[in-house]
Amino acid sequence: MALTGTAEGPPVLSPAPAYGLLKEVLRVLSWVTGEIGTRVDLDPAVVLAGRAGSSGLRRAGRRSASGVSRLLRTADGWCAITLSRREDVDAVPAILGRAFDGDPWTALESALSIMPSAAVEERAQLLGVPAAALPATVAPTVPWRSSRIAAPVDTSSLSGRSVVDLSSLWAGPLCARVLGRAGAQVIKVESTHRPDGFRVGDPRFFDWLHDGKEFRAIDFRSARGRNELAELLDMADIVIEASRPRALAQLGLAPEDRPHPDGQVWLSLTGAGRGDPMCVAFGDDAAVAGGLVGRYRDEPVFCADAIADPLSGICAALAVASAVRGGGGVLIDLSMRATAAAFATAPAFGHGTHPVHRRGDDWLVECPWLQRSQSILTPAAPPPGGA
Repeated sequence: MALTGTAEGPPVLSPAPAYGLLKEVLRVLSWVTGEIGTRVDLDPAVVLAGRAGSSGLRRAGRRSASGVSRLLRTADGWCAITLSRREDVDAVPAILGRAFDGDPWTALESALSIMPSAAVEERAQLLGVPAAALPATVAPTVPWRSSRIAAPVDTSSLSGRSVVDLSSLWAGPLCARVLGRAGAQVIKVESTHRPDGFRVGDPRFFDWLHDGKEFRAIDFRSARGRNELAELLDMADIVIEASRPRALAQLGLAPEDRPHPDGQVWLSLTGAGRGDPMCVAFGDDAAVAGGLVGRYRDEPVFCADAIADPLSGICAALAVASAVRGGGGVLIDLSMRATAAAFATAPAFGHGTHPVHRRGDDWLVECPWLQRSQSILTPAAPPPGGA
């Protein structure tokens, strides 16, 4: 609540069910990690507000807590745009279709007021600028989908398993951080030409995300570097990447273009899923795309701090842990937009009977997509607090 609403107005309690669903996801994640390694217990408030707390960020209505995203009125609704990189700002004249003088946000606010939201999103995305129209309605969806890429193995332990993390910023590294705490050995790989963008942010948050990881810097542009990266991927039990599909394809390292050892789990974490390879998304605009916003005086405001990032990171950790428990050998396709939509349409969790309950030999939860986790549908000991 403290991070949702306008700076001059009161905190906004919306959308309330998302927090309840996060608590249940973390409860199940705690149980699954305990089943395959060291149990990881996380506080949902710390997951959502940890960065804001360490960096002193505050709610700012239609400006994101970090200040790099804005919710702008369009001719038929609202659209979120993120200008976090130099190239995003440089692309503003192309979005506008003209040159401008002065502040880019002022120019965008004026021009977008007569443009349809879908047109704004399409034009910005074609230029590689993160943008998302706020949908009028949001349909319930699932955060991730899995497909078979290798044979499963009998081993279901995470302890000592190797994780190669090619992701950056927040969601992917958070997933790797959880897996590391659960017992995996995490190697964080960065390009020598383009290191993790969070290195220029709050060092305390960066250190928290990457505590206990081994760091490798590799020149992806050289043949030697690509060979080194390919060797790492061949030996990895788990691969985490958050690139647009064409980026790894250009290196000859796309998951569909290479053989996978038995049991390997490959997590592909993208803005809108592998079926939409051109989509660029960061936490705040991805949340808007999924309809996960607050409301103040009947108008949208950003919900929390880049909320699609931590939610996607936690869901990714649950998806990977569940896959490991099932023997692995799968590609997990996780969409930040779909994750935001799943939480925006979350069921209201009651405070009576525990929402994790037994049905026959299975342990189930109230949320339909959370039910589909292999670790819940497989007979086993109950999650913590189970009925």
